[in-house]
Amino acid sequence: MEPINARSMINAAATAAMDGTADRPPVERRRRLTAAALAVASQKVGRAYSPIVIAGAVRLVDFVMLSLIGMALYFGYVVRLGVFHWEYAAAILAMTATAVICFQAADIYDVDVFRGQLRQMTRMVSSWAFVFLLFIGASFLVKLGSEISRLWLTAFFFVGLAALVTERLILRSLVRDWARQGRLDRRTIVVGADQNGETLVKALKVQEDSDIHMLGVFDDRNDDRAMDTCGGTPKLGKVDDIVEFARRTRVDLVLFALPISAETRILEMLKKLWVLPVDIRLSAHTNKLRFRPRSYSYLGEVPTLDVFEAPITDWDLVMKWLFDHVVGFLILLAALPVMGLVGLAIKLDSPGPVLFRQKRFGFNNERIDVFKFRSLYHHQADPTAAKVVTKDDPRVTRVGRFIRKTSLDELPQLFNVVFKNNLSLVGPRPHAVQGKLQSRLFDEAVDGYFARHRVKPGITGWAQINGWRGEVDTDEKIQKRVEFDLYYIENWSVLFDLFILLKTPIALMTKNENAY
Repeated sequence: MEPINARSMINAAATAAMDGTADRPPVERRRRLTAAALAVASQKVGRAYSPIVIAGAVRLVDFVMLSLIGMALYFGYVVRLGVFHWEYAAAILAMTATAVICFQAADIYDVDVFRGQLRQMTRMVSSWAFVFLLFIGASFLVKLGSEISRLWLTAFFFVGLAALVTERLILRSLVRDWARQGRLDRRTIVVGADQNGETLVKALKVQEDSDIHMLGVFDDRNDDRAMDTCGGTPKLGKVDDIVEFARRTRVDLVLFALPISAETRILEMLKKLWVLPVDIRLSAHTNKLRFRPRSYSYLGEVPTLDVFEAPITDWDLVMKWLFDHVVGFLILLAALPVMGLVGLAIKLDSPGPVLFRQKRFGFNNERIDVFKFRSLYHHQADPTAAKVVTKDDPRVTRVGRFIRKTSLDELPQLFNVVFKNNLSLVGPRPHAVQGKLQSRLFDEAVDGYFARHRVKPGITGWAQINGWRGEVDTDEKIQKRVEFDLYYIENWSVLFDLFILLKTPIALMTKNENAY
């Protein structure tokens, strides 16, 4: 078999799981986990820190810190004796940029290196000394050596080196503390408790400085092929249990220890697991079929094939967090007068509180409390949204009709974005946990519904500005919402968020026929 055909097979399986061309997966329901799985899931786990973001932040700190030291020494000594020269400032920035490049070339911007001491210190001192030797050589060639303050250059070298060493000692302490808390681990489960699974687990465990934290293995088979433990890692349950397990504890990676030839089994499992916000990979460790080297991603020395990737991670997650909190705070400030008037109108219109909380689905199916302005009569409040609000619904107050039509009732959710951090400005709308289409829950009505929850929900979204908001009374309305939400997840960018946010006011005025 040609490599490209095998690779296409994996892509086709993944695509079939996403677009619903394969058989529909069973409806997701809470399952009873085994005692072993519950014991693992009950362990306290901190939020993961991205090694990519940590390394990027250290690069930025190095550049800013060294630039400030060089400029401070220049202003404190050289400028005091003469006049300011822009050439010095340019030289300082060039030296610090070169230092960061040399540190990168020396491979010291790595979380595993941050944990050590001798290795990173020797590489850092050598790189820092190389930068100064390079600068001295360059200044000699262009005949500027006599114009450079030797005292400033010497002070810059030693003070900068002392600052770098101090920074790395602090960083080493922080990284080791994060490692003890499990924040740098990639929490992994393996699918396949047979000999292939055991070989894979052992290959991952034998690697030094690995960030893989093996939680357990899962397998549907109950015959002799399925082991109770693989390489010392216990079997925690069946494949159907993985979704519930991942809802209860942090899982970062699902790794299939199945041969590529088991296409049917892989596809069946992908249909169940792709709704999770995790990386899903197929191990190629024991496969006889070999692809081109660039087709693989590696876990240490173990080759894998990417099937699904968790959306909005690393720097993308940082950018989205900044967008939500900076833009969200500005919108909240601008909206406060309007919110005050709406609150006053609600209070004058009908008795009861101005705000109410409603249970909704959040990221990874967690239940969150969402704030809204009260639009129903207080004695007819429906905090679980078990009954959908329809046209001319008698439960809706006079003010409630207006704020629901204009979506002003959603404004208090800005507090969820800025302060509670369980909503985004833009994302799939958080549906109520008891939201129904006629007598069916939403996840029963549409395939892949829970895949909406792979990212944090939002106040507005791609589906809403395209007219899919308000009452859900047909299969098409909920299917279109899910379709547009999945498109948003797969194509997210900060500019896409900004575009949706800017179009939201227009959509509220022109596409509100379903909002009651």
